[in-house]
Amino acid sequence: IRARSFVISSFGKTVHATGWKVAYCIAPQELSIEFRKIHQFVNFTTHTPTQWALAEFLANYKEHYLTLPAFYQEKRDLFVDALQNSRFKIVPSKGTYFQLAEYSEISGETDIEFANYLTKEVGVAAIPISVFCETLPSTKFIRFCFAKNNETLLEACEKLRQI
Repeated sequence: IRARSFVISSFGKTVHATGWKVAYCIAPQELSIEFRKIHQFVNFTTHTPTQWALAEFLANYKEHYLTLPAFYQEKRDLFVDALQNSRFKIVPSKGTYFQLAEYSEISGETDIEFANYLTKEVGVAAIPISVFCETLPSTKFIRFCFAKNNETLLEACEKLRQI
């Protein structure tokens, strides 16, 4: 499969630069040649200084991305622990900085309605799962991002526990 695959990812997770919106693509040489033919027509947002900065960062600070698994595990554990006394049911996440939470004990709203409520009324941003699925699970899930500083996470969890 490696010979016929593209890996497209973001530096958001790789180096914890979540707001930069810089992605990368890895592919076999033959596919990469074809990809480059269209790339210039679909990418208008990544400026050169950021690309050079990321390349230099990756070359000179390998310990940063090598320690990210433990970093994200600590963030996830902090977020999950802080939500223990809430009405959300947490679904353990692995390999991401997003945490799923089941909310059926809190609301009968759709995930989009509930995410809007959380964002506008509670002050905590959430992502509805339905925007990613063709067929929804029977339970009600939303997604939270825990790639935030600890104070922000704890403040968000305090608000969520009050629901």
